[in-house]
Amino acid sequence: MRRDTRKTAMPKRSELNPIILSEEESLPLLQNAPVIGGHRMHYGSNYTFLLALEAGKGTYLRSIYKPQAGERPLYDFPQGTLYKREYATFLLSRALGWPNVPITLIRDGPHGVGMFQLYIEADPYLTYFELSEQHRETFQKFAVFDFLANNADRKGGHCLLGSDGLVWSIDHGLTFHELLKVRSVMLEFWGTEIPLSLLQDLEELRSHLSVGAELTRKLQEFLTDAEMDSLGQRLEFLLREGVYPVLDPGSDIPWPPV
Repeated sequence: MRRDTRKTAMPKRSELNPIILSEEESLPLLQNAPVIGGHRMHYGSNYTFLLALEAGKGTYLRSIYKPQAGERPLYDFPQGTLYKREYATFLLSRALGWPNVPITLIRDGPHGVGMFQLYIEADPYLTYFELSEQHRETFQKFAVFDFLANNADRKGGHCLLGSDGLVWSIDHGLTFHELLKVRSVMLEFWGTEIPLSLLQDLEELRSHLSVGAELTRKLQEFLTDAEMDSLGQRLEFLLREGVYPVLDPGSDIPWPPV
């Protein structure tokens, strides 16, 4: 795909207006719309940008963009793979049916190939810690999924209450390691039984992860054989035990927690 080299300065509000679209309407824009502005979001260790994608009629669609070139080297995750893990997490979540992960794809951007994700309008001051009591059932899904995807960075701020009333899961770059790396602030689910309805969904997912299945083929484009094998082993553990494992509070909580 041809690289968009235009200057990335956020359009003036007097000139263009942001627009909120359905997922179906947003997808073609995320895939193909020109980048007409944006700025770096100055938090997190890797480069993250809030971009404006041309949406026509004086409007733009907001998108999160994490370029491969902006990934900070890590000692335990292969260099240049975090954007792929974000996309793999999206694929797995949609096959399973939960949690809510915004539309995510891979395309070229102002700084090269990277992850594009639909921006979720949300109150940044509402995190897991403020939402957990009211949305316990939703976060139980988050917790189970985090173990399945081997999420090494479930901070409280990676849970958003969108303007649509849904709770969304974001920031999945540290996932799918072949060794168990789960780190989460959701300690209250450790050692608890997994609801039958979630186990039934996991059982159905098993067929989607069989050899030759469409989801398997897609994930194999972004994950190693060892990572795919470990994913299958974590799925089998959850189905066999029916309980969320008890982790180590001394090492399995991310820092900072928000």
